[in-house]
Amino acid sequence: MNSLPDIQSLSLAQQVAQMVVVRASGYLFDHQIQYPAWEPPAAKLQHWIQDWGVGGVILLGASAGELALRSRQLQEYAPIPLLIAADIEEGVGQRFAGATWFPPPMAIGAIACESLDKAQNHARKMGVITAQEALAIGINWILAPVVDVNNNPQNPVINVRAFSDTPETVSQLACQFIRGTQDSPVLTTAKHFPGHGDTAIDSHLNLPILSHSRSRLAEIEFPPFQGAMAAGVDAVMTAHLLIPSLDEQFPATLSEKVLTQLLRQELGFEGLIVTDALIMGAIANRYGATEAPVKAVEAGADILLMPVNPETTIQAICEAVTAGRISRDRILASVERIWQAKAKISRGAEVPVSRSDPSQPLSFLNHLAQPTAMQTVTQILRDSQQVGGSLPLRSKPLPNSSQGRNLIIVDDILTCDVLGRNAPAVILPQQFGYQLQWVDRHTPGISREENDRLIPTLLQLFIRGNPFRNTAGLTTVAMNWLQQLLKNQILEALVIYGSPYILEQFRPHLPAQTPYVYSYGQMPEAQAIALKVLFDQIESGYGLTEFI
Repeated sequence: MNSLPDIQSLSLAQQVAQMVVVRASGYLFDHQIQYPAWEPPAAKLQHWIQDWGVGGVILLGASAGELALRSRQLQEYAPIPLLIAADIEEGVGQRFAGATWFPPPMAIGAIACESLDKAQNHARKMGVITAQEALAIGINWILAPVVDVNNNPQNPVINVRAFSDTPETVSQLACQFIRGTQDSPVLTTAKHFPGHGDTAIDSHLNLPILSHSRSRLAEIEFPPFQGAMAAGVDAVMTAHLLIPSLDEQFPATLSEKVLTQLLRQELGFEGLIVTDALIMGAIANRYGATEAPVKAVEAGADILLMPVNPETTIQAICEAVTAGRISRDRILASVERIWQAKAKISRGAEVPVSRSDPSQPLSFLNHLAQPTAMQTVTQILRDSQQVGGSLPLRSKPLPNSSQGRNLIIVDDILTCDVLGRNAPAVILPQQFGYQLQWVDRHTPGISREENDRLIPTLLQLFIRGNPFRNTAGLTTVAMNWLQQLLKNQILEALVIYGSPYILEQFRPHLPAQTPYVYSYGQMPEAQAIALKVLFDQIESGYGLTEFI
């Protein structure tokens, strides 16, 4: 394993490069890259790691098995061991197929309303399993938990990624998640400081403005971050928000008042301060590819996540140091924190931070999607599920002469990774006589022909808050369909996977006897559990058990 060199032996450019974390595809080959605007081809990525010496990589895409190979490949490129990060707020399987995919954190928050002890146990287990699976495939930096308080139902980007709409519940569950990870040599991250929960604008696209007073922020937004710090969180990620009560001029990511004076000095945080992705519209569109990273370092950031151009970023910061705009001591302080973090993930790791054991190339499989992990997922889904109306819908198939319709509404069929030809939401209704029909945001509106189709309909909605997606448009499409089905008196049942705010919006329109099932999860396990309730599988036995 490569050891960490003495910081003073590095040139200024090498020190600054260690503050840069670049985005890369988890897939092994260039032709598999899904986001070419953000993910460099192999030769450029190797150049950034090997020649420029960037300090880390954030990965997205591929299976867990591929990721294990990919992380080893990247570490082999690196002269200094890499931080390898991933946004795995819902477990490793959220991003890398085959590993454990948990329901979103708000599912655990819902359980806390009934049993705080049970919810805390779930959150801790989620932390344990996420850390173990991350390490197994080479991820040493978990960009979680989200500690935002999602008290704005219109929030398009945080939504179910938050544990709750109350600071107390967020703090309690986030701390349990963090503690669950601490038997493993991984880093955790509280995000997005000072708090992204009460916004109605996606900062991936534009800059939200939060008009709350300092006292309100201290009461609602700050406490979960303070709790996470007390629990030993390793890093805090900034939010691309303008909060005039803290800084009238600069968004939090670029604000010395927020990052240094508030977070570092007043709240006493000693770990890594990492920016949210600098390529996001809220920052890149206003401050440019080189000025934004320089201002972030001036503000107090230690890690620059996904700058628009890593090479020009390193050059611009070096020029700012040479010109006296940023002190050399400021750079050294950040690199020393990075060294402390890299030393932590090196100590006691089964797989060293820079190498894995080639004699056991498949050993990581013993740590992924184990029965105890899947049982925890199932329990969270069942404990957080909501049902209503006259259940079950039916326990026997429709007669052939009266075929039903399984109407599934999703954001984008082409990019929907929770649905495929064998997904329970597709297969199970078919067993009961329902024929599939897809609708997404690209589908034309309801036609006159559709208005005249009097077919018994099961309506399944996959709607949740996600970065870069305007859920309002999809919600309107779904509401139009719901109203049309109710008008024609052909809605047999409603299943919602995703946002509880959609359930709150749609439930008042449902007749009292109409069956409905709501699940926080969208993954196949969530679909199978929800439809098991809807179709009374326990008594009928029409083949659903194979999915759970």
